[in-house]
Amino acid sequence: MADSMISAFESSLDKTNIILKDIEDAYGWPKERRNQSYAALRTVLHLLRDRLPVNESVEFAQQLPVLVRGIYFDGWVPSDVPIKLNRDDFLYEVRQGFPYDAEGGPERVTQVVLDTLRRHVTQGEWQDVKDTMPRDLAVMMP
Repeated sequence: MADSMISAFESSLDKTNIILKDIEDAYGWPKERRNQSYAALRTVLHLLRDRLPVNESVEFAQQLPVLVRGIYFDGWVPSDVPIKLNRDDFLYEVRQGFPYDAEGGPERVTQVVLDTLRRHVTQGEWQDVKDTMPRDLAVMMP
C-alpha cells in the first residue's frame, strides 16, 4: 500500500514537472526559472478556477495531476465563485498575480499556460471550460 502511494505521488510530481517544463519551453526559460513557471501556472489556474461555476471547476480539476489539483484548489472559496471576469479583467489580474517581467506580458503568460493546460486535459473537458467563458476570454483559449 505504501509503495503504491509513493508511486502515485511520484507520478503526480513527474506530471507536474512536465507541465512546468512545457511552460518553460514555451518561453525558452531554463529550469532555474522554475519559480516563474510555477507563478504563471498558479496565477492562471486560480483565475480560471474563480471564473468557472463550482461544478465545472471540480470537473476540470479532476483531470489535473494531484499536485496541480492542490495548487488549483489552494485558497478556493466556492461560495465566492464564479467571479465575472472579461478578457481585460483577467489579464489585469494575471499582471497583478505574476510578479515577473515576461516577454509578451500578461497576455502571453495567459496564452502559454492555457496552451499547456489544454494539452493535459481531454478535448471534451477543455471545450466545457471554454463554453463557460465570456466570448472575449474564450477566444484566447486554444
